[in-house]
Amino acid sequence: MLTFKGGVHAPHRKQDTRNKAVEYMQAPKMVSIPLQQHIGVACQPLVKAGDAVKLGQKIGEARGFVGAPVHASVSGVVKAIKQVPHPSMGSGLAVIIENDGKDEFDDSIKPGDIGSMDAEQLKELILEAGIVGMGGAAFPTHVKLSPPKDKSIDTVILNGAECEPYLTADHRLMLEASHDVVDGLKVIMKVLGVERAYIAIEDNKPDAVQVMADAVKSVQGVEVKRLKTKYPQGAEKQLIYVVTGRQVPSGGLPMDVGVIVCNVGTSAAIARAIKTGMPLIERIVTVTGSGVAEPKNLMVRIGTSFMDAIQACGGFVGQPAKVISGGPMMGIGQYSLDVPVIKGTSGIVVLTREEAEVPEAEPCIRCAKCVEACPMRLVPLLISAYALKEDYDNSEKFHAMDCIECGCCSYTCPAKRPLVQSIRVAKRMITARRRRAAR
Repeated sequence: MLTFKGGVHAPHRKQDTRNKAVEYMQAPKMVSIPLQQHIGVACQPLVKAGDAVKLGQKIGEARGFVGAPVHASVSGVVKAIKQVPHPSMGSGLAVIIENDGKDEFDDSIKPGDIGSMDAEQLKELILEAGIVGMGGAAFPTHVKLSPPKDKSIDTVILNGAECEPYLTADHRLMLEASHDVVDGLKVIMKVLGVERAYIAIEDNKPDAVQVMADAVKSVQGVEVKRLKTKYPQGAEKQLIYVVTGRQVPSGGLPMDVGVIVCNVGTSAAIARAIKTGMPLIERIVTVTGSGVAEPKNLMVRIGTSFMDAIQACGGFVGQPAKVISGGPMMGIGQYSLDVPVIKGTSGIVVLTREEAEVPEAEPCIRCAKCVEACPMRLVPLLISAYALKEDYDNSEKFHAMDCIECGCCSYTCPAKRPLVQSIRVAKRMITARRRRAAR
């Protein structure tokens, strides 16, 4: 069994949805489609209030290489372009569309043929379809598939670990659409010109391991790797190490060791975009937690509000204390239920007060549990201590920028110190300082 040093064994909490097939949620009457759903600069709107739009129509153009366009997830009329709550940015500019219920396709929607397209055509299609990393990072996929000429890529890893507690979207995708996952992987391999690929899945999903192994039997150069269940097994650097034995250097990227990692959801989105011609306008979202009446895996249109998705699961049970976009370890607590589902929204987790309550932080007792748990082999207690004193020079000296913000340190800390939170602040301050120096 493949694993890495550090990490934690958090309760899985997946039992409420792991055996529930994906249900298609009816498109809401109104969608709010943010113009920034990716790492990079926000899109330039291509429509204005009063314009009629069709399903799949491009409504936001990427500004720069690191970007991805956005598309209408319903047909209807643009009511406004304004600031709305955003699941990861706090707020952002969005196109508000009133759904006419017709789902009338845009004229640009034309199915393609994977076999007849060359690498550059496939890459261009991935760009135009607005595909980004579906695991949560939302890095534009066409950029990831365009490594510099001096970076020799020989291996692709599809991440099917889904190590976050509660979430089962990727699990269900692999069970129900294994052909899309494999077809997308073939496209990725063709674009990069590689002949070796792995699909990595934790061993708490034995059915997915079997289904995917059967799906790649006739695909040359592709192998399913069964990983030991441990968080954060799905983190890129950990995944690369356990699958290939290669270590990404400090400050480096997977391509520095000849590897590209994509989420299984990203792979399936690529296949569907080519085969149907429809850009990325929907995704699977796990709506779960003890605060939800009937937890489900839903296929949700981009721009659907969290409240609409929760209502599709029967609404709340009692009074929710916290609603998280993503999983509880790396997800972000939301201040509004009007926040829309975006391309990187893998889950909506609703916690009760008993689950969400965090005890008051106490002084560090130097137990070093955070050091033992850190999968990056850092010393979180020192990085955090300097960050809390706003001593970002020393935070950087202790490799704050190598932190992957997995939350293992905070999870395991008996004193309940705000370790990952303070390290995250330090990283932002260090990054801002570097940008100022560069200018």
